[in-house]
This record gives sequence, C-alpha cells and structure tokens, in this order.
Amino acid sequence: MADDCIFCKIVAGEVPAAMVYEDDHVVAFHDISPAAPVHVLVIPRKHIASVHDLTAEDSDVLGHIFTAAQHVAREQGIAESGYRVVTNAGKHAGQVVHHLHFHVIGGKMLGHFG
Repeated sequence: MADDCIFCKIVAGEVPAAMVYEDDHVVAFHDISPAAPVHVLVIPRKHIASVHDLTAEDSDVLGHIFTAAQHVAREQGIAESGYRVVTNAGKHAGQVVHHLHFHVIGGKMLGHFG
C-alpha cells in the first residue's frame, strides 16, 4: 500500500466507495466524476502505479481485472449494448491517480476513439 494513494485507502477500507465488485485481487466501484451513466473503476488490490509498471508476475491480476470488467458490465446492464474498458498511463494520457485502474464506461452511445 502506498501511504498517499487514495485507491490504496479505498482498498484498505479507510476511504468509502460505492463498491460493485470485489474478489481476492481486485475491487470495483463507481467513479465519483462519471463520464457516462455507467462509469465504474476496476483496480487491483496491489498497488501498481500504472500499466507501465506491470511485471510478468502481475498477469493473474490483469486476468482478474478483465473478468471483473465483464461482471460489472453484466451487473450494470451494459454488456449487451456495449461498453468501453480503458486505462490511462501517465500525465499526458490523463492519469490522475497513480494506481492502476481501468474505467468501465457505458450506458450511452460513446464517440469513436482514435
């Protein structure tokens, strides 16, 4: 746990969050500034600063992240209509919290990306 990391504090139960999924490796909760009707963050319990900091030992965590994203999409009612799973790495990509997190976004027509 990084002492100054808000997401580590959420994982530890020190900061409240509207949880929608938890397992041994990840937690998922509603984003406090949603960009769409459904906007859930899926984060590893282990502190990893960004996708750039992943190691081969983190492959199980990545699998859990995507399994959790699928679960969230089904539970939030966006699996059939479609959703986006995205992560940002670093300042220029828009990463604000330096704890790896994936946004599960849906519930409306999303614009084309790229």
